Amino acid sequence: MKNFQFVSSFDHIPLVQQIARQAALWKADTYLRDYPQGPFGDTETIFLRFPPASVTELEQGQKDQHECVWMDGALHLPAARPLIFGLMARVEGERLGRVMINKLRPGGRIYPHADTPAHAEYWDRYHLVLQSGPGCNFRCGDEMVNMQTGGVYWFQNAIEHEVINNSSDDRIHMIVDIRTYRADFRGLTPTVVSP
Repeated sequence: MKNFQFVSSFDHIPLVQQIARQAALWKADTYLRDYPQGPFGDTETIFLRFPPASVTELEQGQKDQHECVWMDGALHLPAARPLIFGLMARVEGERLGRVMINKLRPGGRIYPHADTPAHAEYWDRYHLVLQSGPGCNFRCGDEMVNMQTGGVYWFQNAIEHEVINNSSDDRIHMIVDIRTYRADFRGLTPTVVSP
């Protein structure tokens, strides 16, 4: 597989239990679901980290478009933090970006889309699968996978992708954007100064 890569397994149960006890978190912020012409009309999202700047500020170059801050959802789901930072350590992450938990209802769909080049080239996208079942299909380019509950997957979000949940249960994924090490040295090479 070129557009997907299994990274590791993780213990998803503590976070799933925290989410189940706080169902109101799904309704707290409808930004993605209500985004005009967006692909996420069938999803509900709990935001843990997200950019704080308005579109106007970004267009004017006043803010770092990749900067993200912790959101209220992170306060209610402390079991997410060890998973996030454990993944950061595993992939040698240098910067943490967006973190959100998306729920796609049975019969729901995330419509075909690709992330913006500025975002996809800067971040690596990881999915921590909290709940998924047979018939929940994730397509990226010409590849299709059924991501397994308890698995962490990297995928190529610069390529058109979509999800169709033909299972009988909600599909719940925690999406984590991480800037990883890139061998792209542009600074001066250190020199040895003789005594």
